[in-house]
Amino acid sequence: MSNAGKSKMSMDAQILSALRAAGPGTISGGELAQKLGISRAAIWARIEEMRSLGYDIEATPHLGYRLARAPDVLHADDLLSRLGAVEVIGRDIRVFQQTTSTSDVVEKLARDGVEEGAVVFAESQTRGRGRLGRPWVSPAGKGLWFSVLLRPDIRPQATTQLVVAAAVALTRAIRSQTSCQPEIKWPNDILVGGKKVAGILTELNAELDQVKYVILGIGIDVNLDTGDFPAEVRRSATSLKIETGESWDRAALAAAVLRELDQAYTRIKTGQFAVLAEEWERQCVTLNRRVAVRSGAQVIHGRAESLDSEGALLVRTQHGRLEQVIGGDVTLEK
Repeated sequence: MSNAGKSKMSMDAQILSALRAAGPGTISGGELAQKLGISRAAIWARIEEMRSLGYDIEATPHLGYRLARAPDVLHADDLLSRLGAVEVIGRDIRVFQQTTSTSDVVEKLARDGVEEGAVVFAESQTRGRGRLGRPWVSPAGKGLWFSVLLRPDIRPQATTQLVVAAAVALTRAIRSQTSCQPEIKWPNDILVGGKKVAGILTELNAELDQVKYVILGIGIDVNLDTGDFPAEVRRSATSLKIETGESWDRAALAAAVLRELDQAYTRIKTGQFAVLAEEWERQCVTLNRRVAVRSGAQVIHGRAESLDSEGALLVRTQHGRLEQVIGGDVTLEK
């Protein structure tokens, strides 16, 4: 089972999908062979290969196979089997043990003409990046570090919609898979307990009025310990594990995030951004607060009121003017 490269519901993904569908029950080798159109011997060989990768698959004579446990690693085939049918995001999943940044890999795919919806995960990144070129700590096997290739038919100014969609998808997935109650801080941070647990980064390649492609980069601090963070960010960063005292299933969370991202992106493509914006506003800690927004040398002080139709933040300044803010560093003021 290759852990990198193109994977569109391979044989292993189909076997894992059938084992998962059986739940706590079993599925016979004969049934698997018939479902996949291969021999029982071939099924056995694939299962042996999966066992060598850490999948605990029990075999009972006369009853068949049961998936007892999956390893805490990311495999493209496993993620595809968990994901099920999607419209766009996750049709093509690739996993690397290590890369500079998953966004670097996706940029190459974009230039090579790969279809939108391709997702690249890395177990670790040597040069993970956040907004404004800041480094993003990506220790091996402790988080979800991935990038998505999108080719939306929207104006470049409207790409903020994708950040809003991603934020809604992340909060939904984290709530569904963990005991955490995440909140959104405009423009691209997900908070738990007032600290950053995930970040979203969009990188855009566009002409004047047309988007060629967008790389949506996402980092989620899942099972990091306090010592995994550099000293300078420990006061502002956290992980799902630190907040709950529990380790979480990264692959299950990854599949949930991709499902939610796919649904949110479909809403944008079908003109339903307003539905996402309403959900975003309900979870945003930035709205109805006094804020300072720094963009380069400029700082805007005022009250964050709402999002506009393209996802920009509307800030009412102390002079009563409504400023449209597309990006910048936001500080919540007392």
